[in-house]
Amino acid sequence: LTAAALSCRRYVAGGQCKSTAKLEGKVAIITGANTGIGKETARELARRGKVIVACRDIAKAEAAASEIRAETGNQQVIVKKLDLADTKSIREFAEKFLAEEKELHILINNAGVMLCPYSKTADGFEMHLGVNHLGPFLLTFLLLERLKQSAPARIVNVSSLAHHGGRIRFHDLHGEKSYNRGLAYCHSKLANVLFTRELARRLQGKVTANALHPGSVRSELVRHSFVMMWLWKIFSFFLKTPWEGAQTSVYCAVAEELDSVTGQYFSDCQPAYVSPRGRDDETAKKLWSVSCELLGIQWD
Repeated sequence: LTAAALSCRRYVAGGQCKSTAKLEGKVAIITGANTGIGKETARELARRGKVIVACRDIAKAEAAASEIRAETGNQQVIVKKLDLADTKSIREFAEKFLAEEKELHILINNAGVMLCPYSKTADGFEMHLGVNHLGPFLLTFLLLERLKQSAPARIVNVSSLAHHGGRIRFHDLHGEKSYNRGLAYCHSKLANVLFTRELARRLQGKVTANALHPGSVRSELVRHSFVMMWLWKIFSFFLKTPWEGAQTSVYCAVAEELDSVTGQYFSDCQPAYVSPRGRDDETAKKLWSVSCELLGIQWD
């Protein structure tokens, strides 16, 4: 590679998590940790402590977990079934986790879908909204008491730069009147930012909650779009590897300097610009109550 190409690659790679914080005796949950950024995040955290890999595809998750165990020498990489497109599965996962683990220090809401053709979850939610926002919302609600009991604890929500293109369309949350899969993804990523903001406000630092943009990463996330897969291949030099993409998630989960930082949005392991819609407290509050209504929960 030429010097120019190397410096370009370094620029693309972005920030790295420098923290060497160990998580001995600590428990982390990472959703969607069988592939891409989630898998690399699990690998990094497994070098430090106990990791619960929460995934829909158990066979893939077991393969990823055994690879991580072999590489890190940490046997405490445990696979649990979790399908964020089904609230029944989310409740079952939480129930089992709470019965088996007395503590929870880190919850990383990483799993997500992108550019799906129009479809609905088991509960009738539009797929992006259901998997990317309502699923993590319910999971966080069900695990919150355990996080509080284990404090200091952290919630990390993987959002995206795409939140800049999103808006919360309360009149058509499930895209029944009009649907564009690119925009549906953007809307769900804006929901992540707003959820993080309102959650942090409510928790007032007992447990911290931060969101992040992992960067544009070579991952399976674009599998629903032939055009995106093709573009991803052509421009792969300008995309982060999954390991590079995981750095900000790891940073938000472990960095000592973030101990009391909450309600923020990060990219490349540093604070990043949030769109005006992502800073709208009224929309955040309304989204919170609508989400509770849709999920049939009371979260005050």
